[in-house]
Amino acid sequence: MYTLDLTRYISTLITSALKFLFGPIVGYGAGLTIVETTILTIVGMMITVVSLTYAGTEARKKLLLWLNRGKSKKLFTKRNRMIVRIWQNYGMKGVAFFTPILFGPPIGMLIALSFGEKKRKIITYMFMSAVFWGIIMNIAIFYFGEYFGFLTETEVSPNN
Repeated sequence: MYTLDLTRYISTLITSALKFLFGPIVGYGAGLTIVETTILTIVGMMITVVSLTYAGTEARKKLLLWLNRGKSKKLFTKRNRMIVRIWQNYGMKGVAFFTPILFGPPIGMLIALSFGEKKRKIITYMFMSAVFWGIIMNIAIFYFGEYFGFLTETEVSPNN
């Protein structure tokens, strides 16, 4: 029983660390409570934020290489223009706000670091964004999840 709970927690945590939007869906589908899922979603994002912030330049370069594997690198893409526009208009606050819903924690962190933002500011704003979006998204999934057909099909009962 404890192994199953640990598996549910770890899967929600890892999912949130990589793609924040899917954390609440995984937690809901795994039969976790809204409080458990909200905490795991926030902690998952913050694990990525803190680890990439302090990983150093070499680790960030390797992550960028891995993300761009096999792709020709274009400088002026719609996504790059959007990122620059967000940064110019809103700065770190905007990047942090949009990271959970548009970019995901690894990409949001690379954006913030590439613009040379201070580590403490990155962690602070990303944490505030993770808490805000974690609460909003978990409420949406847990209270309105039954209206999304794919959520009710994947739900696991807590007794499994």
